[in-house]
Amino acid sequence: MTKREEFEAAAKQFILIKDGPYGTAIQRAKLAPEDYAGDTGLADDQKGNNDLVNLTQPQVIRTICDSYIDAGAHILATNTFNANRISQADYGAEGLVRDINISAARIIREAIDARNDGVPRFVAGAVGPTNKTLSLSPDVEDPGFREVTFDEIVDVYREQCAALVEGGADFILIETVFDTLNCKAAIMAVKQLERELNRDIPLMISLTLTDLSGRNLSGHTVEAFWYTVSHAKPLTIGLNCSFGAEQLRPHVQLLSDIADSWLMAYPNAGLPNDLGEYDEMPETTAALTRVWAENGRINALGGCCGSTPAHIAAMAKAVEGLAPRKRPSRNPEMHLAGLEPFTIAA
Repeated sequence: MTKREEFEAAAKQFILIKDGPYGTAIQRAKLAPEDYAGDTGLADDQKGNNDLVNLTQPQVIRTICDSYIDAGAHILATNTFNANRISQADYGAEGLVRDINISAARIIREAIDARNDGVPRFVAGAVGPTNKTLSLSPDVEDPGFREVTFDEIVDVYREQCAALVEGGADFILIETVFDTLNCKAAIMAVKQLERELNRDIPLMISLTLTDLSGRNLSGHTVEAFWYTVSHAKPLTIGLNCSFGAEQLRPHVQLLSDIADSWLMAYPNAGLPNDLGEYDEMPETTAALTRVWAENGRINALGGCCGSTPAHIAAMAKAVEGLAPRKRPSRNPEMHLAGLEPFTIAA
């Protein structure tokens, strides 16, 4: 059975649980600046480069991963949100991108394989949006200016995804999508990699919203975004970050009605307080996300910013025994999308 088939078999039976963020847990480990850099020889201050910790302090990542497995997670996402050439250039670490991603995937692969308890678990190779945008100009006086080209972004993603797959990732998770064009570049990179390796690489795609009206930074509504990426036939589609479960609820509901992929959502632990910290209690997050499950809206559930293993454990317990969402049939009408969806009735 392939990993895609294994995932789908599990998703038909119960609501799968995704892990939470690594950044929050790494901060709690209170690493010194020299701990981040390790023996890499990097001259720049690496404190805050959480992706580099996969290489320099793998035991820290393994401990975090184990805590999420203990909490009930089935989907473990690699600690590689910024492990791409563009983002790592800020730390002078772009030459270590391949090593970082291989190590990140391998740590989780080994953690999962060590369990040997018959519970289905999966390694999702996480790729973030980079810190460049293809849809918007960073120069207000020159709307046509772009810091990078589409082909450059494709190449950046292909490098990262190839390393994640080499390290043992089962899927590629394109997450926190604020720019739909960046997401398309990531999709193209994975499709190119599939042809190069002559193997199936299932895609997970997760949109992030920038306002409560339900648009991402490049202006797409949730519905328009789905029609824009549905051609890639992602294994899962969903939402993460931006808001807590309460604010994401109507958008999860909308996506649930139209997407014929499995739906995975992982909200923040509420909204940040005045200090930028997340203080929503695990029981609160669990109660809010349980409503999604009770209404048949979710197939996989996890946590984003501010979430801890306690949040994941509480959500796992809250949805235990509840039926997973049934995927709707693909609508035969023609669906197109600019910033808004456009449907041509049959």
